[in-house]
Amino acid sequence: MTVEERIIALLVDAGVPWERLEHEHAETAEAAAAMRKTPLHIGGKSLLMKLDRGIGLALLVVPGSRRVDNRALRQHLGLRRYRFATREELLALTGLTPGCVPPFGRPVFDAPLYVDARLAAESEVAFSLGRHTASARMATRDWLAAARPTDIFDFSQ
Repeated sequence: MTVEERIIALLVDAGVPWERLEHEHAETAEAAAAMRKTPLHIGGKSLLMKLDRGIGLALLVVPGSRRVDNRALRQHLGLRRYRFATREELLALTGLTPGCVPPFGRPVFDAPLYVDARLAAESEVAFSLGRHTASARMATRDWLAAARPTDIFDFSQ
């Protein structure tokens, strides 16, 4: 199954409503928001990071209008060091290229999922379905119920 098919199956199994959006090719959060005609702050920007303390690769999801707050992330998870995953690590874990990674950990990707509290507080979320030309838009509470994040906390600025 493709990543997109795995996500759709997960959403169908969770019984949550969602809307599919087909659009032109978009590689950044800003471009995706423009193509989807959605506000940038509801976009789930997925960042694959390599975390120390034995966590390894993890997906961090922040609003498309924000970036990771280094201090908040380190403090909450007790990290000394972390870095962005390399293109090769991203491809190995997800089979995808940068800019189209959807905000899901297990069971879609074998990695923990950390969601920024600001995104979790939004009424709706939009995100890539694993292609640069397809997205989903849905109620944030339904996405959270289906995605089952490892933790939700403030780590964006």
